[in-house]
Amino acid sequence: MKNRLRVLRAEREWSQGDLAKRLEVSRQSVNAIETGKFDPSLPLAFKLARLFGTTIEEIFLEE
Repeated sequence: MKNRLRVLRAEREWSQGDLAKRLEVSRQSVNAIETGKFDPSLPLAFKLARLFGTTIEEIFLEE
């Protein structure tokens, strides 16, 4: 699934490690989501949306 996670993270000047700490996941998980190798669970997707102050649909894009 395509996503805007890397862009949103970069706008805040957060590293993958910074985002991982905020989400309470590993940096490798953040990397896997950003590269489309892993789709987050629904609870994690909601956590991402809350963290970035946006909707899930604005982060994750239909292909």
